[in-house]
Amino acid sequence: MTTTPPSPLSPHLQIYKPQLTSLMSITHRATGIFLSLGTLVLVYWLMSIAAGPSVYQHAQQLLHTWPSLLLLFAWSFSLFYHLCNGIRHLFWDAGYGFTLKATYRSGYLVIAATLLLTTTAWITAFVINGVL
Repeated sequence: MTTTPPSPLSPHLQIYKPQLTSLMSITHRATGIFLSLGTLVLVYWLMSIAAGPSVYQHAQQLLHTWPSLLLLFAWSFSLFYHLCNGIRHLFWDAGYGFTLKATYRSGYLVIAATLLLTTTAWITAFVINGVL
């Protein structure tokens, strides 16, 4: 006797249209994982300070390459996104912003704030270091 598997209860990915809320939820989780990996780099850098000047100098050389700076940019973007979206979730936890209009407005506000904070942080860093 052969049985057919039950049909899915929700639409599968080929017909499901991604929404802002689902994309932001996935991005929030991904940035959390990415920030965890970035913490390992931070630990490496701090341990190089404790290990002495030659190890620290090597770490500085490694962390000042273009790929490392691109990763640092991505980590800073992830940090600000995760922070802003976390604040959005705190408002939800307090019972605010559950209407569809408010959900989309706060979603776009998170994206705008993330871009603004990331840009401001990097411009400030470049100005302080004399690059700009």
